Amino acid sequence: MPDILLIEDDDAIAEALASYLQSDGYAVRRANGQKQGLELFRTNPPDCVLLDISLADGNGFSVCSAIKGESEVPVIFLTASADESCTVAGFDVGADDYISKPFRPRELSARIRNVLRRNHHHAKILHCQNLTLDPTKALVMKNRQEVFLSALEYRLLLLFLSNPGQLITRDRMAEELWTVSGEFIGDNTLNVYMKRLRDKIEDDPQNPKIIRTVRGLGYKASES
Repeated sequence: MPDILLIEDDDAIAEALASYLQSDGYAVRRANGQKQGLELFRTNPPDCVLLDISLADGNGFSVCSAIKGESEVPVIFLTASADESCTVAGFDVGADDYISKPFRPRELSARIRNVLRRNHHHAKILHCQNLTLDPTKALVMKNRQEVFLSALEYRLLLLFLSNPGQLITRDRMAEELWTVSGEFIGDNTLNVYMKRLRDKIEDDPQNPKIIRTVRGLGYKASES
C-alpha cells in the first residue's frame, strides 16, 4: 500500500483528501505545516508527498527543496494558484507534478500513480506464483521465459501485482487504462484486455490462479 504524506494546513481540505485517498488504497499521513511535514518525512520517508504552497509556518517551495535535497521521493504540488510563475517555481525546486485547486479526486489519483510509476527505479521485483515483473525494466517473465504484453496489458498486471490480495474494482481498472490510453474504456473493452492478459499469464485461462474474479465486484491478484 503506497504511503502518502499530505502537507496541507486547511483541515477541511486535508480531511477530505485523506478520506478519499484511503478509500482508493493509499495509506495517508497528515502534516499541517512545514515543520511537522519535514519531521514526518525524515522520520519515515513516504512514497509520495502532496504539498500545498501556502503553509501557516512557511511555504511549499522550501519544503520541496528540502525533500529533493535529501531524496528522490516524488512531490506533487496542490495549490489554489494557477499562476504560471508559481508553476514554473514549483518545477524549478524539483516538483514532479503540479495540480491546481479545485481538482477532481480521480485526476489526483491518476497523477499520483503516474509519479509513482516514474519513480519505479526504486521498486522491487514483484512475484506471483510462476510470474515475475521487474518494474525497472518493464519485464515480465513466466517460468523464466519472457512474456510479451501490450502497454495496457502491462499496466493492468502491474496494478494487480502491486496490490496482492486487494480488491481491484472494474472502475479502478478502467481508470488506469484510460489514464494510459487517453480514451474511455468501457466494460466490453475491459473484458477483452482481461482475457488477453489471462491468456498470456495463466497456465489455464479458464481456471485463473494469478488473477481471480470477485464476482460482481472486480478482481484480486494471488498473494503468493
